[in-house]
Amino acid sequence: MKFRRRATEKPAANLGGNAMDNPYKHQPSKAFWRSAVAEYSPIEMDGVYEPRFEITPEMAISAAGSCFAQHIARQFRQRGYNFQDFEPAPRMIDAETADEFGYTQYSARYGNIYSVRQLVQLFERAEGRFEPEDHVWETGGRFYDPFRPSVQPGGFATEAECLVERRFHLEQVAKMLKKTDLFVFTFGLTEAWENLNDHAVLPTCPGADVGTFDPERYGFKNFRFAEILEDAETFILYARERNPEMKFLFTVSPVPLTATATDQHVLPATVYSKSVLRAVCGELTMKYDFVDYYPSYELVASHPMRGLFYRPNMRQVALEGVARVMDVFFGAHAAGAAVQGGDDAVVSSDAADAKRITDVACDEEILEMFGS
Repeated sequence: MKFRRRATEKPAANLGGNAMDNPYKHQPSKAFWRSAVAEYSPIEMDGVYEPRFEITPEMAISAAGSCFAQHIARQFRQRGYNFQDFEPAPRMIDAETADEFGYTQYSARYGNIYSVRQLVQLFERAEGRFEPEDHVWETGGRFYDPFRPSVQPGGFATEAECLVERRFHLEQVAKMLKKTDLFVFTFGLTEAWENLNDHAVLPTCPGADVGTFDPERYGFKNFRFAEILEDAETFILYARERNPEMKFLFTVSPVPLTATATDQHVLPATVYSKSVLRAVCGELTMKYDFVDYYPSYELVASHPMRGLFYRPNMRQVALEGVARVMDVFFGAHAAGAAVQGGDDAVVSSDAADAKRITDVACDEEILEMFGS
């Protein structure tokens, strides 16, 4: 595709000598679809992200969110930022095993957090302000933490072991917010499952992998805009009470739903979910100057990208998509620009190594086995 002009330059006016002055005449090239999008290939498009504040190597950074957030957390580590890990892996296990058991994915071993309600409840549990009805799930003689069932493959040998591990985990989570300067969260889904008695939000549907589904006890929840916005503002207030200078970086995962529990086709169900989450992020950035939004969703899933950055299943983000998203983000920050492609998988020619780095743990992928 022929290069015309950079998206930061002003477009050439062709309005005639008598054209009246108006605000659009003074807009930069990036404000116009033709000059900022249509004339560029997906890998040439620039000016998509301008940071609201600089992220420095000294800032203590913590992260959580849906499975795509694992890429972001991994990159902060790779590029030498002060990424916080309150639950590091034991020294005697290798990197692959550590990842399999939920270490190094985020700033603690809480696994994927798909909704803001789940995030708020995590910190409430950590501070002893919320004690969910679901304590332990037993499946096949093994025991699982309902709120992070995937961090112990095969489950715990005893209920007591599960409870001891969770107690330690929540103690580490309780330390997080006071020691965090920047909290990064990737919004994943609007759809969730909750306990109908205490409204505790679960990361997966009971019975899909572990646990037992009881329709009298568990119900489907598809969060709406106002609910998600309220939950996000609750978390922001909660976090800044513990660190008044904390900043936030929000993104929306470009990974579509594996399956929907609504009566809709999965495509419009996905579009609803991502649209609502994106609208919430927009509202938060317009309201708070300490909140920034990074358009990872737009860089992968928007139609000008032509699906180039997905794997053949049109769901998982391909190696090139991860590289593009990360390089645009870190290239916009002075500290990150020094190390382009910091994740070794982005430049690796070894297929096994690339797969290890780009694959992420997604609890909801278990739902694929129920499709016809």
